[in-house]
Amino acid sequence: MTWETPRRTLLILTALLPLCAQGPPSTPDRPWHSPEEQRVANDGRRLRQVPFRIEPDRVYSLPELIDLAESHNPETMVSWENARAQAAALGVARSELFPTLSAVALSGVDRVEVPFGSQFYRQTLPAFQASLDLNYTIFDFGARRGRIDAASARLLAANFLFNDVHRRVIYQVQQAYYRLLNASGQEVAARASLANAQAVQQAAEERLRNGLATLPDVLEARSASAQALYELQAILGTEEIARGDLATAMGTSATTVIRVQPLSEVPNPGSISENVEQAIYRGLDQRPDLLADVTGVRLANAQRKEALAAFYPSLSLGLTTNAQSSYMLQQQLPWGHTAALTGGLAMSLTWNMFDGGARRSRLAEAEARIRSAEAQVSATQDRIENEVWTAYSHLVTAFRQREAATSLLEAANQSYAAALESYGFGVRNLVDVTAAQKVLAQARSADVLARTQVLSTLADLAFRTGDAIQPTARRPHP
Repeated sequence: MTWETPRRTLLILTALLPLCAQGPPSTPDRPWHSPEEQRVANDGRRLRQVPFRIEPDRVYSLPELIDLAESHNPETMVSWENARAQAAALGVARSELFPTLSAVALSGVDRVEVPFGSQFYRQTLPAFQASLDLNYTIFDFGARRGRIDAASARLLAANFLFNDVHRRVIYQVQQAYYRLLNASGQEVAARASLANAQAVQQAAEERLRNGLATLPDVLEARSASAQALYELQAILGTEEIARGDLATAMGTSATTVIRVQPLSEVPNPGSISENVEQAIYRGLDQRPDLLADVTGVRLANAQRKEALAAFYPSLSLGLTTNAQSSYMLQQQLPWGHTAALTGGLAMSLTWNMFDGGARRSRLAEAEARIRSAEAQVSATQDRIENEVWTAYSHLVTAFRQREAATSLLEAANQSYAAALESYGFGVRNLVDVTAAQKVLAQARSADVLARTQVLSTLADLAFRTGDAIQPTARRPHP
């Protein structure tokens, strides 16, 4: 052997060392970077979700957006796969009700030197064996049933949480949609206010040219126009953010352009047809997070059943069948062969007589979890009642504010028109016109906000009561 071979081996091991070693950052004062970081980043690129196609020229309604979100938001996929995993876990638990059957095949050759008298004789023993082992728990005082009930409760909880994810996704899309409607409506109102400010500025400049106004009046009008333009730019930025929020809630890239209906084309209900007690009843009846908490009580009871079964014996059956084929070659003797079918049957009774109090402690733990789960249900019910009450109050307030905003907008329009006309005749000064224009701008903004607030609070009430995920609206109880 030459020195070249070990040297090459050392170089290879040195090159592979950074790939195998992994440790914390070497110093606390600098960010950590390594080749592994780039490999993880590449993995992230491969796992990145491909945005689904949004038609740029199509105007989407809210139901269409919700349907797309439920189909493409990754949170629904995560929750769905969790429910599927729990269904598989339930299948594992149910399999304990059936016997297990395993097949084993063995083949080998043994060669030994066997002493006989003053000599050793070589023996060669080829053998083949195939076995079938059947094991079955006949009775265990409900331990398996407890595990099956626990797995079934976990599956129910996963299904309810899956529904809750859809409830939240729908709510996120609705709120983002209404924020976008509000921003779009505010843009229309801001452009109208800018046009009004520019009309006042034009009137002031016309009067200045005719010697009927002063330069400070024109400067004041120009300042009002600049302020209206500034507020318009801020609203445009808010609108862009709202579009990104809506795209993100749907599970696509924030840069995706989604066209929605204008606020003027969206139906706006006039009133609510139920009282708060009916809304609270529906919330307590159909909220999926509450139903998931109720399944927690089932889970705790199933765990108690399993813990209680540990105090009793379990009876098991074991059955083994073997098919053997063996050969033997002994020095100075011809080959020998035998084949047989063997097996055994056994009954096993297992009873844990003493375990230092472990069973008693597990039973006490299960009973404590039952009480905790029941208390959690009560806490969730109280929280839902308060959420529905608050959402209902906000909705009633939104209806009242919309009525007030409508009256305010009508009065502000009349006030601005009268002030601008009087200013043209020299009866009112520019300060009065500018003030009326600002009030009108605020009234337009308040009207848009009030109309979208009604829609937003309606969606919030449906979210709090669980109506958003119901296939058909339930008839409220009296």
